Amino acid sequence: MLLLVSAARPAVAQTVPIPVKVVVVAMFELGEDSGDRAGEFQHWVERRRLDRVLPFPQGYSDLRMNDEGVLGVVTGVGTVRAAATIMALGMDPRFDLSRAYWVIAGIAGIDAEDASLGSVAWAEWIVDGDLKHEIDAREIPSDWPTGMVPLRKSVPYESPRERGDTAQVFRLDAGLTEWAWQLTRDVPLTESPEMREERARYPEGVARRPPFVLKGDNLSSSTFWIGARLTDWANAWVRYHTDGQGNFVTSAMEDSGTLQSITWLARAGKADVRRVLVLRAGSDHDLPPPGRSAAEALARTKIGQYAAYGPAIENAYRVGAAVVDALLAGWSTYRDTPPAATRRP
Repeated sequence: MLLLVSAARPAVAQTVPIPVKVVVVAMFELGEDSGDRAGEFQHWVERRRLDRVLPFPQGYSDLRMNDEGVLGVVTGVGTVRAAATIMALGMDPRFDLSRAYWVIAGIAGIDAEDASLGSVAWAEWIVDGDLKHEIDAREIPSDWPTGMVPLRKSVPYESPRERGDTAQVFRLDAGLTEWAWQLTRDVPLTESPEMREERARYPEGVARRPPFVLKGDNLSSSTFWIGARLTDWANAWVRYHTDGQGNFVTSAMEDSGTLQSITWLARAGKADVRRVLVLRAGSDHDLPPPGRSAAEALARTKIGQYAAYGPAIENAYRVGAAVVDALLAGWSTYRDTPPAATRRP
C-alpha cells in the first residue's frame, strides 16, 4: 500500500513594498553622511531628516529614507557605479518606485559661455560622452576639428548620426523639466568671495554674473576633462547627438549611466522615466579664464577644492529641495499625473 503523507508548508509572510514618492540621487559624499564637510548627500540627510538607514550592500552605500516618502541614494562616482547602483535600487523588492520622481542633484563643471560659477542648470538632454571612437589629437587629419568620432562612424560628426542602442542620448520629459525650471528660477542662490574673485578673471559675458538658475543640457562622461578645445568638442557633440536641439552647459560623470538604468527599469514596470529630473550646479568651469592653461586649471580642480565647491553643493540642494517640496505638497495630484509647465509671460 502506498501511503501519501501531506505536510502543509508554513505560510511565507508577504512584505508590502515601501511606496516611494521621491528618490533623491547624489553621486558622492566626502566623509560621513552628516556632521562633517558636506558632499552632495549631506544636506539632504540633515535637512530632510533622512534618518532611517536601510542596508544596501548591493549598491555603493546604504540608503536613507524619511517619513515623507523621500528615499536618498548615493551612486558613487562614474557612469559604471551609477548604473549599477540605480539598477540595484530599482530591483530591490523592498521598494515600490513605480510612481516615484527621481531628482538627480549634484555638482558639475559648467560652461563659462552659458553660466557662472554656482549656477544651477536643469537638463532636458543627457548625452553620453564615452561611447565613441577616438584618435589622439596629435595624429588626426589636419581638417578634423577633433579626434572624437561617433561610434560606427569614420569621421567626426558624420551624418546621419547613429540612433537606437548606440546613440546613448536620453531626453527627459520637456514639460516636467520646464515646470521645475519655472518653479525654481527665482530661488536665491549663495556665492562666496572665491567665486567673485574667479568671476572677475573672465573679461566679459555670462561668466561674470552672480549665480542663477537656467535650463541647459548635460554631457555625461566618466572622463574628467577640461580646456577650451574639449569645451568646443562638448558643445559640438551635444548639438550633433540632439540634432541641434540641445545646448551643452554642464559636464558630469554619472547621468547617462543613471538614465540607462532607469530606462530599462521602466521597461520592466519598476520606474517611470517620464518622472526624472536632472540638475547640476557649477562648481568649476570647463573653460578656464584667459591666462590659465588647461594643465593649470586641472591642477586646481580637485574634489572639495573647486572655486565654487561649497556654494554649488548648497545651491544644488536649495533648488532640488524646492522641487521636492512641491511634489510632496501636490502629491494627491502628482501621484498619478506629473506636473507640467504653465509658461509665464
